[in-house]
Amino acid sequence: MGTLAFLAEALRYPAAGRLENLEAGLARLPSGPAKRALADFIQRIEKLSLAEWEELYTHTLDLSPTIAPYVGYQMWSDSYKRGSFMAKANREMQELGVEKDGDLPDHLVPILRYLDASAELGITPIAELVEVFEPAVQKMRKGLKKAEPGNPYVYVLEAVIRAAEVEGW
Repeated sequence: MGTLAFLAEALRYPAAGRLENLEAGLARLPSGPAKRALADFIQRIEKLSLAEWEELYTHTLDLSPTIAPYVGYQMWSDSYKRGSFMAKANREMQELGVEKDGDLPDHLVPILRYLDASAELGITPIAELVEVFEPAVQKMRKGLKKAEPGNPYVYVLEAVIRAAEVEGW
């Protein structure tokens, strides 16, 4: 599992044992800005109970349209272009065996897994994704940082941006 796929785990719904898995995986990440940002996220999440983390996740990633973790939505809202993008992404994810876990194909979790799988196989991701990935995640991070500067998910989004820069996305 590469860095981007690992960061997808930080964006999944909290569960028992997930924090421990994130802490263990953090030790295996290469040094750099992505690792530091993820460490900041983990440091803040450690202070929460599982119920508080679940509430934070739901409040941040499920109920806030400004911060909605959907690349296509961030760039094109609910338009035909988003639908076309999701159809292409879905086909590509199926071909590479990327698990979506019930999420839409433009959700950050399957997108990060797809980018990671593409990098591992030396395959160029779909052009639309390469074009909009960084601006979409920047938009999410800036929106969350403005609305809730102390929200730990600001650090996860920062880690995603920094890891994607290393990968060249």
